[in-house]
Amino acid sequence: MTTHLSTPVITYETAARAVACVMDAAATAGVRAVATVVDPSITIVALGKADGAPPHSLETSRRKAITAASTRKPSGAMPPALAVAMEHGTGGLLSSIHGGFPIVFDGVLVGGLGVAGGTPPQDAEIALAALTALGADTEGFQA
Repeated sequence: MTTHLSTPVITYETAARAVACVMDAAATAGVRAVATVVDPSITIVALGKADGAPPHSLETSRRKAITAASTRKPSGAMPPALAVAMEHGTGGLLSSIHGGFPIVFDGVLVGGLGVAGGTPPQDAEIALAALTALGADTEGFQA
């Protein structure tokens, strides 16, 4: 019988770098963004909010990060037929809005990144740019 499991989790240092990469990419795109990084247990590890970012973007970025970490898929990849049911069934915890991506290194899930503040396509582009800058796996992900 197994008595425990070991789960890889993103370090604070890497999560903070992810937030910094989002802020850099967002500034370049002219977006006042919010970035949230969660670990696989959906606990927030790092968070950043640009000056002047829309207040609701904090919660939106959190939900995108949670969706990506818990489903192991981009937040925008949720099938439309399930989107409303999943969002309602989780009390709004999950989101089908683009801008959330799993954080994976060498095929190992270590967390989720959520970006909000721009349009959903902008948020997705910014998140992918940040993951690329971090050296995370992005194969198969689309903005």
